[in-house]
Amino acid sequence: MLVKTVAFLLFLYKAAADQWSSANPTVFNIGGVLSNNESAHYFKETILHLNFDQQYVPKGVTYYDKAILMDPNPIRTALNVCKSVISRRVYAVVVSHPLTGDLSPAAVSYTCGFYHIPVIGISSRDSAFSDKNIHVSFLRTVPPYSHQADVWVEMLKHFNYKKVIFIHSSDSDGRALLGRFQTTSQNLEDDIEIKVQVESVIEFEPGLENFIDQLIEMKNAQSRVYLLYASKVDAKIIFRDAALYNMTESGYAWIVTEQALKADNVPEGILGLKLVNATNEKAHIRDSIYVLASALRDMNQTKEITEAPKDCDNSGSIWETGRELFNFIRKQILLNGETGKVAFDDQGDRIHAEYNIVNIQRRKSQVVVGKYYFHKESTKMQLTVEEKRILWPGRKLVKPEGFMIPTHLKVLTIEEKPFVYTRKLGEDQEACLADEILCPHFNSTQDETAKYCCKGFCMDLLKELSKKINFTYSLALSPDGQFGNYVIKNTSAIGMKKEWTGLIGELVTERADMIVAPLTINPERAEFIEFSKPFKYQGITILEKKPSRSSTLVSFLQPFSNTLWILVMVSVHVVALVLYLLDRFSPFGRFKLANTDGTEEDALNLSSAIWFAWGVLLNSGIGEGTPRSFSARVLGMVWAGFAMIIVASYTANLAAFLVLERPKTKLSGINDARLRNTMENLTCATVKGSAVDMYFRRQVELSNMYRTMEANNYATAEAAIADVKIGKLMAFIWDSSRLEFEAAQDCELVTAGELFGRSGYGIGLQKGSPWADDVTLAILDLHESGFMESLDNKWILQGNLQQCEQFEKTPNTLGLKNMAGVFILVAAGIVGGVGLIVIEMAYKKHQIKKQKRMELARHAADKWRGCVEVYDSATYCVLLYFLQKRKSLRLTTTQRRIKSNGVNDTATISLAVDKYQRTGAPERAWPGDSDIRQRRIEESGGVQPVPRYLPAYTTDVSHLIV
Repeated sequence: MLVKTVAFLLFLYKAAADQWSSANPTVFNIGGVLSNNESAHYFKETILHLNFDQQYVPKGVTYYDKAILMDPNPIRTALNVCKSVISRRVYAVVVSHPLTGDLSPAAVSYTCGFYHIPVIGISSRDSAFSDKNIHVSFLRTVPPYSHQADVWVEMLKHFNYKKVIFIHSSDSDGRALLGRFQTTSQNLEDDIEIKVQVESVIEFEPGLENFIDQLIEMKNAQSRVYLLYASKVDAKIIFRDAALYNMTESGYAWIVTEQALKADNVPEGILGLKLVNATNEKAHIRDSIYVLASALRDMNQTKEITEAPKDCDNSGSIWETGRELFNFIRKQILLNGETGKVAFDDQGDRIHAEYNIVNIQRRKSQVVVGKYYFHKESTKMQLTVEEKRILWPGRKLVKPEGFMIPTHLKVLTIEEKPFVYTRKLGEDQEACLADEILCPHFNSTQDETAKYCCKGFCMDLLKELSKKINFTYSLALSPDGQFGNYVIKNTSAIGMKKEWTGLIGELVTERADMIVAPLTINPERAEFIEFSKPFKYQGITILEKKPSRSSTLVSFLQPFSNTLWILVMVSVHVVALVLYLLDRFSPFGRFKLANTDGTEEDALNLSSAIWFAWGVLLNSGIGEGTPRSFSARVLGMVWAGFAMIIVASYTANLAAFLVLERPKTKLSGINDARLRNTMENLTCATVKGSAVDMYFRRQVELSNMYRTMEANNYATAEAAIADVKIGKLMAFIWDSSRLEFEAAQDCELVTAGELFGRSGYGIGLQKGSPWADDVTLAILDLHESGFMESLDNKWILQGNLQQCEQFEKTPNTLGLKNMAGVFILVAAGIVGGVGLIVIEMAYKKHQIKKQKRMELARHAADKWRGCVEVYDSATYCVLLYFLQKRKSLRLTTTQRRIKSNGVNDTATISLAVDKYQRTGAPERAWPGDSDIRQRRIEESGGVQPVPRYLPAYTTDVSHLIV
């Protein structure tokens, strides 16, 4: 059994020895420069025990110690390090702090740092050791004083203190503490709503005689939370003078560092910090030795370890292994160290150090009321505070508010109708009206002595807020007439720097306390100022001028499409043709019936059928030429029904097009292709540096559109709206509240599309303003009480919106522009009629001349024939004379009667006497034909018929009178 045990131990020894590189040393010396013999003895014992800890020291590797006591004289300390420590080829040095003096650890760091021998400090907390340009190889297991800023930020978050005054000495530690506090407070996590703001920084030179001037400045500030970094001596002076001004009494809160807690006159109620294990030198010695051993173990696996320098005489050589060993030590993490979790940052400073929160209570007793420690489960630092155990200044058990709320605020606004109207006072006017507020204008481009009065939506809101949450105010207009833009400015002292202009700039630089204006809430502004809850919700919309009605000369044709008009025209003529054919070929048509009056004038010819079809369609009376057959009349009834439907539909649509139609907007909204297409000749713009401008810059999908409109942007909304009214600007993109107001005022303006980029108007305040919560609660109450709705009705709608809506619903009055086409059609009909009558008269005149020539020839022929036929009877000639005379008398009587009836047409007169002519003309005598002629006369009732070879009638026989 014993043999097996020995064999197993030899195997373990061999395995452990194999882990250590054969090329690297197996003996390491560790130096120590300690404050007392007790620490030196503990240092030796710790290294002795380390050699038996196989977790850190493999078999075959041995650590030796070389410790000396620190001399208060830094020069002697440096010489002792060279003589007694470096000469022993130490791989690292653990340095403590002297009982008196502060420079000896720096002397050790300088000496060892020259050769890059790592130095691990266990008590030095000065911020100077963090500078790696000077202390190139210095690490420490204690945090510097500046790391207390991390705890301060957590305490302020816990107590919900948003604004503080920072007091520090002008030495390196004080400035390092301020820098770390500002960095830490600005890099808070995103889910934390509170961001600590430093209202004022008070810096003083060490060795104070009094602190009165600084205290007066602090007393005039809003914040009542003071963060103090000072030495014991300086803190005593500050506490003494603060007590004289009652600034250590109720309503104030003091949070101080460890040094200030040591002052003899530290007031009751002050909170301070104390580093856990800060004076436990043994615990730090043990943690530093084990961190060093862990680093050497890790370094052996990947790096070649050379021997350390043997003296300080060879000043030109730098130990590269020491440089690499420093980096390995900096990466080490000791989870269960004597002082807690041991880890280092990039500068070699201890992180995750634990602090106690100390409260000064009665009889100067220091009571631990909280702890800042590393939480293993969450793997990060955590703060716990027992607020019930805290005694605050003035022996109060309730936490002070931390600020003094000013009762008089400087309020800024800007002219923006209908939210703010401005009126310049005349020279003879001294006061504003009852509904106005005096608002001087500080624009350098205008007369600074001029007085202005403001009224409107926001002014009524400001009055109500001042009454509700009890504050007074002085109102002023924006210095440059703009809401504010984040622009780059070139300052001679700093160079290029981004700053806010306008209203936002005044608030950021704390020259104003509040902005009461239509100020859009957006992320860019919210990063620098505080916003209340919105007092009015709105979005972005587009304002444009209503397009004029597109009335043309053929507007009356709009109810039907071109295709339908063509079909109607074709239908009229097709129906007319079918009517003519049905009536022509029907056995019951006029063409087939016996003419009782001997004429065919009432028969339905093609012209009459077309006239009938048009007459039915246009609802005009039909005087003649109506269908006679049943089949044609059935078609006529169907055509009448068709005409009724067509005319009724046309009338209804004509009313919709010409009477009730209202012009639509040109644009459909922000997604309209004409806005997105930069090639279109469409001008759109917004206001430079406004919230709308920021919105377009933020939206990637609107980048092309923004590049186009950026060159057209206006300085003010008023100028853009004026250009929209005159048609110079086609689309103005702005807040919906303002544009809806303008559209309500002028019914020729209209907003296009739906709202986009929805947001709200809020009250602007300084970051961390104590008025933020009160203003928000007041605005919510005003919403619930209906006050905000009454302001909308009073200032924004003003009743004009209803008037425009009523105007939209009433029919349009038709004018000549709408119905010009109809009048032109009538004029064309008149001109066409006149033209046709001229043509008809010319044609008729030509026809009459032709007929006269024919009648003369016919008369001569008839006379010659008559004389030849009656040559055997002179009595017949006498009878012919009397017949001619009778016809002449009848013709004269007929002409008079017709003239009295208003008929002067020669053709009509000729037709009237036609029957007499046809009965009186003798037939030509043929041999053997006298009996036949006599029988015809007898069959016709004694009237001689017209010969077949003669014309049926003579148009005009007046020239035949003998």
